[in-house]
Amino acid sequence: MDIKVLGPLTAQERGISVVPTAAKPRQILALLALQADHVVTVPTLMQEIWGEDVPRSAATTLQTYILQLRRKIATALGGDPVRDAKDVLVTQHGGYLLQVQPGQVDVQEFEQLAASGRAAHEAGDHRAASRLLRAALDLWQGPALVDVRVGSVLELEVLRMDEDRMAALERRIDADLRLGRHTELVPELRVLAARHPMHENFCAQLMLAMHRAGGAWRALEAYQRLRGTLVDELGMEPSPKLQQLHHAVLSGDPRLDLTVPAAG
Repeated sequence: MDIKVLGPLTAQERGISVVPTAAKPRQILALLALQADHVVTVPTLMQEIWGEDVPRSAATTLQTYILQLRRKIATALGGDPVRDAKDVLVTQHGGYLLQVQPGQVDVQEFEQLAASGRAAHEAGDHRAASRLLRAALDLWQGPALVDVRVGSVLELEVLRMDEDRMAALERRIDADLRLGRHTELVPELRVLAARHPMHENFCAQLMLAMHRAGGAWRALEAYQRLRGTLVDELGMEPSPKLQQLHHAVLSGDPRLDLTVPAAG
C-alpha cells in the first residue's frame, strides 16, 4: 500500500484508492497510516473520533468503520489468494494495526531523509545536508492531512509533522547559507519572513543572506519589521541573539562575511 499524508490523504493498493469519503473512517485511516506497523489502541481511536463525548455505541460503530475500510482494501486486493484485507488492517489485542512495507508511507521517508540531512549538517557536510533536506521537503504536497478532519490525536500528530518540516527547512537554508548561496536564498527567505512575521530564525537567515548579498540596509529593515511586530503583538523585544546580529550588521562586523565555498 502506498500512503501519503504530507498533503491530501491518499492510500492506494495496486493503484486503487482505499480512502473512504466519510469523515470518521478517513480519520481512522489517517491515524493508522501515521502509526503504520504499530498498534493503535481502541481508546486512542475513540478519542480521535469522538473526543470526550464517546457514545455508548462507540465500540460497535468503530467496528463498523473498520469493516468499511477492510471492504475497500479487499476490493483493491481483487481476490488475492495470498493476502486478504485482514492481513493489511490487522486486529491486535486492544487495537488495530495497518501493515505496510517499509518506505510506503511518505512521512516515514521524510523522517529518514530529514534525519540523514541533520546528521550530515552536524558533521559539517553541508552539500549532503542541503541535498538530503531538500529531498525530504520535496515530499510535502501541502499542509499535512489537509483534507482530513482532525481530532485531538491527529491534531498533535499534524503539529509534530509541521514542526519537523520547519526544522528541516531552517536547517536546509542554513546549509545553503554555508555554501554561499545567499543571493538565491533572499527571495525564498523574503516570502518565509512575510508568512511568519514573528519567526526569529527566518529573520536572522534573511538578514545574513541580505548582508552577504550586499544589502546591509535591507537586512536592517528586516530586523525593524520583526521588532515592530514583536513589540506590537507581544510587547517584547527580539531575542539577545537577534539583537547581536543586528548590531553586527550595523557595525559591519567582518565575521558576518566568513569565506564560504562556492555555490554548487
